[in-house]
Amino acid sequence: MTWVNWSGSQRCDPARMLAPRTRQEVAAAVVEGPAPVRVAGAGHSFSGGAATAGTLLSLDALDRVLDVSGELVRVEAGIRLHALSRELLLRGLAMPNLGDIDVQSLAGALSTGTHGTGARLPILSAQVESVELVLADGSERAIGGGEELAAARVSLGALGVIVAVTLRCVPAFRLHGVDAPQPLEEILDGLGERADAHDHFEFWTFPHSDVALTRINDRTDAPPSRPGRVRAYASDVLMDNHALYAVSRAARAFPRAIPALNRFASSAASRRERVDWSHAVFASPRLVRFEEMEYSVPRERAAEAVRAVKAILERHPVSFPIELRFVRGDDVLLSPASGRDSAYLAIHLFEGMPYEAPFREVEALLSSAFEGRPHWGKRSFLSADELAPRYAGWDAFQRVRAQLDPHGRFANAWTRHVLG
Repeated sequence: MTWVNWSGSQRCDPARMLAPRTRQEVAAAVVEGPAPVRVAGAGHSFSGGAATAGTLLSLDALDRVLDVSGELVRVEAGIRLHALSRELLLRGLAMPNLGDIDVQSLAGALSTGTHGTGARLPILSAQVESVELVLADGSERAIGGGEELAAARVSLGALGVIVAVTLRCVPAFRLHGVDAPQPLEEILDGLGERADAHDHFEFWTFPHSDVALTRINDRTDAPPSRPGRVRAYASDVLMDNHALYAVSRAARAFPRAIPALNRFASSAASRRERVDWSHAVFASPRLVRFEEMEYSVPRERAAEAVRAVKAILERHPVSFPIELRFVRGDDVLLSPASGRDSAYLAIHLFEGMPYEAPFREVEALLSSAFEGRPHWGKRSFLSADELAPRYAGWDAFQRVRAQLDPHGRFANAWTRHVLG
């Protein structure tokens, strides 16, 4: 049995692949299955976090909302983010922030430090109030504070199997979303002011293009105003996915045409506007397969980093845009935004195009000159020795890891590489 991730670049052949339906079955699988024990969510990580030759678990059956007390929501770990958003809305609640993809499992998104954008909002894991783990010996551990919670919020699957979490949510809200192309240098020159002026601000820009494709989402009391089904299909599917796929196929076949293709793709962008419930505005369909690297850098160096990375990518055959988002700093031990307000800069390569050379060059720059920290769910080549000095909470995480998984039952090749 072979497991393959969403992009097709990570695969493994576990000795056992199991889909437990209860906590008791999770505990039995952890104790009885061959090590290492890992959990695969939706497979949307580009790192080797899920890969194992031992036991691979799917928690898709653990997908219930267990309890709601005011704005505290206790929910099973296998639920997908889009399903969680629907369940929350039925109860008049919402996640305060989400990324632009919502097919991930909740535990997978939290364990890798997934984030959205918003200068006043932290990563998703920062809203976790407690974590319920199945440990290596099959026992359960509820973690509700202190150093253990700071570690469990972004755990890389290295502490145990997350079976449930309690989230601090917010009352349901609507967003007024505006997508619009603007001159890139104008955006970069006023980047901090734009990030502060809106609840959620981000942009994309293609190598070889002088256009920024901006996305602004602000809270509103206005009633929903959605594009019609035909118009929504034309913009979200035909333009954002099929057209991008066609351009990317052409770029892969004719790399010398990439500068012209990228400029054409930028020129085709148009203004879009909508009002809807938050989760419907945050997320967009992603049908084109790609490989991704993403780095957190200090917020004040965001514009400088974009210019430097764009210059690198223009020396390589890259037909996908650069993406920039913002988050508030937090106190999660292994969060890439730990201790500092941050900007996340993501680069992507279309499936089948060589990604290692541009990724390594970008990583060398961001990790050395920009105090960069890689997103745990994306591509990175850094080892534990290189990562440790970047996190003030590194030793604290290792103490918790040694306490909860002293014999390394959850340690696969990837966690040994990035954590030691």
